[in-house]
Amino acid sequence: MTAPPAERATPPSGAPDLHATGERIEALLDASAAGGVIAKERTEELVRLVTDLYGAGLERVLTILHTSGRLDEDLLDLLAADELVSSLMIVHGLHPDSVEARVEQALERVRPYLGSHGGDVELLGVENDEVARLRLLGSCDGCPSSSATLELAVEDAIRAAAPEIARIEVETAPTPAARSGSVIPVESLRSRLHDPRDGAGARQGAEWHLVPRVTELTPGGVDVVTAGGRALLLCRVGADLFAFIDRCARCEASMDRATLARRAGAATGEAVLGCPTCGAHYDVRRAGACLDDPSLHLAPLPLIVNEEGASVAVPGSVAT
Repeated sequence: MTAPPAERATPPSGAPDLHATGERIEALLDASAAGGVIAKERTEELVRLVTDLYGAGLERVLTILHTSGRLDEDLLDLLAADELVSSLMIVHGLHPDSVEARVEQALERVRPYLGSHGGDVELLGVENDEVARLRLLGSCDGCPSSSATLELAVEDAIRAAAPEIARIEVETAPTPAARSGSVIPVESLRSRLHDPRDGAGARQGAEWHLVPRVTELTPGGVDVVTAGGRALLLCRVGADLFAFIDRCARCEASMDRATLARRAGAATGEAVLGCPTCGAHYDVRRAGACLDDPSLHLAPLPLIVNEEGASVAVPGSVAT
């Protein structure tokens, strides 16, 4: 489902949580404002000077490695693959990959999720290293979960790989009933995402959670687990993994003990989930679309497998 991750150096025992450290720095900077404008400015200057100092040291290290002939492509790739080193290289303008290359790499990481629902995303280009222009293809264009897919998978991946990107614009593939070339700002999709009238339901405060048990599923396996305080329905079709909110769209009962079977006459690899309570059938590969009532569907969740394991974006609430 995903390409083998780049080899990464194992952090030393007792190493700090990098994300928690970054959040703590932000919190301390915000707290410094309580001491007045001068205290805030001095704190920010202190952080800036320390950052510049370590940035200069990192640049010096890379220069020494380069002049000694030891900074080959393999070593540079290993440095860029490390999350902490990569982030520092980006901050100080030392990253070997361009912003556009890093955006494309981020999209490669989320393509397995989009592909599992018959969709894809195309990078149209990056303008001034600040604006990423994308095009959603296939069933992602207009499907009930496309806005959730964008905010929880595509946008998160881009922000992590290329924090320089200030805006993401999404162009939907032209259809006979639509004018070609329409550009939908990400803010527009966010407004749909939080609109309770949206057929996919409102998703708020979504966070990524590691779900180790999903990778333990055998082909055809179904499981219900709890993550982020929500019950999730997990299943595997061949090598592909899927996650949904554990709730039948027709009877609203749990899908625990649901059956996963190939639809009669369907192509190899297609699979249908059967609700154990009311018998409703859902097409797994079509984002949980109900085969018995086209107006119903399960609530699909972004699921990404990387070097850390399988992670699912779990919404804080789902309104219908």
